[in-house]
Amino acid sequence: MHGTVTRPEPSPRRIPLTLRLAVRELRAGLSGFGVFLACIALGVAAIAGVASISRSLSDGLGREGRRILGGDLAYNLINREATEAERQALSREGRVDAVASLRAMAVAGSGDAALVELKAVDPATYPAAGELVTDPPGRLADLLAERDGAPGALADPALLTRLDVKVGDRIALAGHDVAIRGTLTSEPDKIAGGIGFGPRLMISEPTLRATGLVQPGSLNRWSYRIVLPKDAAQDADLDAAQARIRTATPEAGWEIRSRSNADPRFAKSIERFTQFLTLVGLTALIVGGVGVGNAVHAFVERKRPSIATLKSVGAPGSQVVALYLTQVMLIAGIGTLIGLVIGASLPFLLDALFSADLPLPLNPTLAPGELALAAAYGLLTAFAFAITPLGRAHDVPVSGLFRDTVDPARVSPRWRYRIWLALSLAALVGLSVGTAFDRRVALIFIAAAAIAFALLHGVALGLMALARRLPHPRWPAPRMALANLHRPGALTPAIVLSLGLGVTLLVTLSLIDANVRRTISATLPARAPNLFFLDIPSRDAAEFRAFLARSAPNGKIEDVPMMRGRIVALNGVPANKIRPPEDAAWVLDGDRGITYGDTVPEGSTLTEGAWWSAEQGAKPLVSFEAELARQLGLKVGDTVTVNVLGRDLTATIFNLRRVEWRNLGINFVMVFSPGTFRGAPHSDLATLSLPGGTDPGAENRILRDVAKTFPSVSAVRVKDALDAIGDLVGRLVLAIRGASAVAVLASLFVLAGAIAAGHRARLYDAVVLKVLGASRARLLSAYAIEYAALGLATALFGLAAGSLAGWVIVAKVMHLDFRLDLSGALVAALAAVALAILIGLAGTWRILGQKPAPYLRQI
Repeated sequence: MHGTVTRPEPSPRRIPLTLRLAVRELRAGLSGFGVFLACIALGVAAIAGVASISRSLSDGLGREGRRILGGDLAYNLINREATEAERQALSREGRVDAVASLRAMAVAGSGDAALVELKAVDPATYPAAGELVTDPPGRLADLLAERDGAPGALADPALLTRLDVKVGDRIALAGHDVAIRGTLTSEPDKIAGGIGFGPRLMISEPTLRATGLVQPGSLNRWSYRIVLPKDAAQDADLDAAQARIRTATPEAGWEIRSRSNADPRFAKSIERFTQFLTLVGLTALIVGGVGVGNAVHAFVERKRPSIATLKSVGAPGSQVVALYLTQVMLIAGIGTLIGLVIGASLPFLLDALFSADLPLPLNPTLAPGELALAAAYGLLTAFAFAITPLGRAHDVPVSGLFRDTVDPARVSPRWRYRIWLALSLAALVGLSVGTAFDRRVALIFIAAAAIAFALLHGVALGLMALARRLPHPRWPAPRMALANLHRPGALTPAIVLSLGLGVTLLVTLSLIDANVRRTISATLPARAPNLFFLDIPSRDAAEFRAFLARSAPNGKIEDVPMMRGRIVALNGVPANKIRPPEDAAWVLDGDRGITYGDTVPEGSTLTEGAWWSAEQGAKPLVSFEAELARQLGLKVGDTVTVNVLGRDLTATIFNLRRVEWRNLGINFVMVFSPGTFRGAPHSDLATLSLPGGTDPGAENRILRDVAKTFPSVSAVRVKDALDAIGDLVGRLVLAIRGASAVAVLASLFVLAGAIAAGHRARLYDAVVLKVLGASRARLLSAYAIEYAALGLATALFGLAAGSLAGWVIVAKVMHLDFRLDLSGALVAALAAVALAILIGLAGTWRILGQKPAPYLRQI
C-alpha cells in the first residue's frame, strides 16, 4: 500500500480556473443584470437591424438591377435622340429597347390640367426586363393602340383622381386626344426614373411623335436599354460591350448605367441613411454603456464579500478582476446575442409585413459581416464601460472592502486598466470611422459624443459643487435632498448623463423638425415664384411672355434660355476620374440645367472676377457657383468641358458667384456667355410670381389657359412641388424619430439602472433614518426634491445643448434659416423632469417599505 503516487497530468482540454469560477457563479442567475442586458441588446439590435436592412436593400438592388434598369445596359441621352450610327452601335451588342421620358401637361375635358411624367415606349419591346402590370390586364400593344380615332394611354391612379376622370375617358396632350385604357399597377423600371413631380402617363412612341412634344432643344430624355444575348451576360461581357460602344461612339455624351449599378443615387442614399441610423444606434449603445457601468458598479458592490474572501485567501487582485470581468463579458455576450437575433430578423419581418408597400426591392438575407460588426460594437462597449469599475477593486485591501459600507474608499484603477480602457475606446472610434460611408461625418459624431459626455460630466460635478456650497435649508426634506446631491456615491453623475443625452437628442430633433417644416410650408413659398414653365419653344418665347403679362398684369415674370448638359471634364481631367467631396459630387453626376446670359442672374452675387462685356461674351466663357467651385478645386481661368446635344464644348471660368438657392428662383450652377451656344436649339424656362403670395384660384386659371393656348408648355405649381418635398421630408423625419427613440429608450434604461445601482446606499440611509424617527412621507419628499433638482438641471442643459446642436445642423449643414422654436422642446424638457421624479420615486418606494431589523443585523 506504500509507494509513490504519481500526480496526474492536467488535461490539455481543462477549462481555465478563472472561466470555471465565472461560469459557476453565473449558475445563480442574472439577477441585477436586467438593465445591463437591455442596454447591450437594444444598442446591438439597432446597429444589427439597420445594417441588415441596408444589406438586404443593397442585395435587392443588385439582384433586381436588370429589372430596375430595364436591361443589362442603359445608354441615356438628354435633349436628343441617338443618331442612326449610334443606334447601330448599340444594336450590335443585343436587343435594344428605346424609352423616352419628359414632362407634359394633361388636360381633361373639364379644362383641368395636371403636370404628368410622360413615358413613351415601344409596345413591341417594352418592358425588356421585368413585368408591366396593368388594370385591366392586357397586351401592351393592344392597350396603347389607336382605336376610335384616339391612341391609348395608361395612367397612374393618382392622375385619374387629380383630373376627376376614369378609365375610358379622354385627355389631351399638346392638343392631341389620348384615351385612358387602364391604370398602371406595377412598373418594373419605375425606380430608374427617379422621383417625379407628377403622376405617370404611359403612351406609345408613335403617339409621342404625333403630339409634337419632341422638338429641338425640348427637355426630354432618351434611354436605350440593351439586353445582351444569353451566352454573353456575364460581368466581363458587360465591360467588353461598354468598351466597344465607347470606341464606336466616343463623343456621344452617353450617361451609362449597368445592371450591377442600376441606380447609384439610390445606392448612395441607402449608404448615407444607413450611416446616420448606425450612428443613432451607436448613440444608443454608448448611452447604454453608462447603464453597463452602473450595473457593473452595482455588481461589484454586491460581490464585495466574495472579493474580500478571495483576497483574504491569497487571490491576487488581477485574478479577482479577471474573474469578474469574465462574468461581465459572458453576460455581455448573452445581451449581444439577443440583439443580433432581433437585428437579423428585422429584414425578414419588414418583408413579411410591408413588402407590397416598399418602394425599393428588399432581399431579406443574413449578413454575417454586418452582424459581426454589430457584435464587435456591443462587446467593445461593454468592455470599455466595465473595466474601470472592476479595476478599482484590484488594490482595495480586504479591510477596506468590508468597511466600504459605511466609509467608501476612493480608489483609482491602475494604469493597466486605464490603458485597456483607452485601447477599447480607440477600437470603437476605429470601427466607427473605418466602416463609415462619410468619415468626416463619423469623426464629427465622435467629437460631438465626447464633448457631450465631457459637458454632462462637468454639469454633474458643477451641480455637486454647488450643492456642497449652498447654505443648508432649515427644513429636513430639502436639507436631505441637498446632501444627497453631493454625498459620496451620489446618483447625480449617472442621472445627469443618462437623462441629459436623452433630453438633448429630443430637443435637437424637435428644433430640426420645426425649422424644416417651417421652411417648406412658410419661408420657401413666401420667397418662391408661384409657377414654373418648362419647354417654352424659343420661337414662342416673346409671345408666351406677353401672354403671361396679360394673364397676370401685376405679376413678376422671369425667363431665360435653358438647355441640359453634362460636365465631362474639368481642366481636361475626365469627370469619372475626379473624386469630389460628397457635398459636390452631384454636380458631376448626370446632366445639369445650363443657360447663357449677358448680365448677372438675379439672386447671384459675384465673389471673384467681373461679368463679361458684349465683346468678351462672344468667346466660350462660364460663370461658376463659388462654393461648388471651391469644393471642386476650380478657380478663375480654369476650364470646364460640357456635353450638350452630343457635342463637347470647353469654356473658361471667367468669374465665380454666390447663389441664393433658397428663393427657388431661376438660377444655375453654370451660366455661359452668349457666344458659347450661338445657334444651338434650346427651349426657354420662365417663372411667374403673383402679388400677395399663393393664390390657388389664379394659379389654376393660368394653368388652364396655358394648357389651352400653349399645349406643348409644361407648368409646375411650386406648392405641388413643395408638398411632394414636404411629404418626403415627413417620412424621413418619421424614420429618424423612430431610430432616435431607440437612443431615448436606452436613456430610460440607464436612468432606471442608475437608480437601481444606488439601491444599496439608499437602503442603508433609509434604515438608519427610519430608526432615528423619519417617516416614509418625509423621506419620499426628500427624494422627490432631489430628483426634481436633477431633472430640472438636466432639462436646462438639454435645452441649451439641443438648441446649439439644432442650430448647427439647420444653419450650417442644411443651410436653412434657423428660428428658435422651443414649444416642442419645452414639452420634451418638462417630460424629462417628470420622468426623473417618477422613475426615481418608483425605484425608492420599495426601499422605504423595508423593515429596519433585518438590515441592522447586517451592519
